[in-house]
Amino acid sequence: MVEEQLLIRVGEPQDLDVLVDFNRAMAQETEGKDLCVNVVTAGVKTMLKNPNLGFYILAEYNNKIAGALMVTTEWSDWRNGIFWWIQSVYVHPEFRRQGIYRKLYEFVKEKARNEQNEPRVCGFRLYVERDNIVAQKTYQALGMQETVYKMYEELELG
Repeated sequence: MVEEQLLIRVGEPQDLDVLVDFNRAMAQETEGKDLCVNVVTAGVKTMLKNPNLGFYILAEYNNKIAGALMVTTEWSDWRNGIFWWIQSVYVHPEFRRQGIYRKLYEFVKEKARNEQNEPRVCGFRLYVERDNIVAQKTYQALGMQETVYKMYEELELG
């Protein structure tokens, strides 16, 4: 079984190209968006060079990247802790429905438990496209719960 033979690891600079490809594929599949390769490349490169912004976790099978996700942080004064936001989740189509995301998420949770830094990680959050029912069911099956919050944004132009 693929799941048992996975290497789960933190992303490194040499993962740039696959992370860019995964981000672009995810945006196309989930939202029909064609992301600019130069912008996404610069964004992934910035994250890889600045661990204070967050980090990537990758699942590797037979030297092929099967899936990845990104973790960023949010300070919670209500909990005196940090939420780890799981973003940019992508599992390559040939590896879907084989427990790849579950292994990535377990790794993230274990990494958070082992963090020795203060403040502590107080929880995990993610957002999911409202029509992506398969992903929603996966997150629920792993213990995550839908919240009462809606998300708003204003993108800076220029």
